[in-house]
Amino acid sequence: MTNTTTERLAVLIDAENVPAKHVAEIFEEVATLGEASLRRIYGDFSGGIPQGWSAEKLAEYAIVPHQQFANTTGKNAGDIALVIDAMDILHSGRFDGFVLVSSDSDFTRLASRIREQGLRVYGIGERKTPKAFVAACNRFILIENIKKESSSGEKTKKAPSKKDLNHAYQLIRNVVLKSDEPDGWVTLGWVGRQLSMNYPDFDTRTYGSNRLSDLVREIGKFEETGENGNIRIRCKER
Repeated sequence: MTNTTTERLAVLIDAENVPAKHVAEIFEEVATLGEASLRRIYGDFSGGIPQGWSAEKLAEYAIVPHQQFANTTGKNAGDIALVIDAMDILHSGRFDGFVLVSSDSDFTRLASRIREQGLRVYGIGERKTPKAFVAACNRFILIENIKKESSSGEKTKKAPSKKDLNHAYQLIRNVVLKSDEPDGWVTLGWVGRQLSMNYPDFDTRTYGSNRLSDLVREIGKFEETGENGNIRIRCKER
């Protein structure tokens, strides 16, 4: 979904945690959220190229590297530097939101603190990301949903399993049943907003659909009325 107004976003990347091979898809996704006005990456580049973040790759996407030497084994100085910079950026008042690119739960409190200040926090990471970090973000985007799978660069579409569709049904049903509409009909737009607020990592692409309307039809357990931007749904009577 494209924003009607462009948000200025600060994109902060954990070099030790996210592979560089997904950088194109990451910034394509960020472009749907707003403008990546600030692009920084944190890690120890002195002993090699962490996760493939080469100088050429950083230059191609205008990402500014912040070198942090690992002074002690087992400690990630890059995480600390990222958090310190994030707080400076937050209090500068120049940005509308943050994109934290990592699967590391260490950034949970940072995400919460930014949200307390009234700014939006988007997380981008792998499916292994701990739930605490996911929940701390306004929205969490799985790399598995945006990465290009095939060598030709085309995204492969995975057919959802019955288990996946049932999981999606339970989430959507929970939202629909919580509405205060006496006849049970709710607009699809309202459902989408409630899903995002209740489940930050909810993404129709997880279930093989590009749009919520497609997913609802694929599930096959909701009644539907209206068309285009005025679609309403309700649970089918058993």
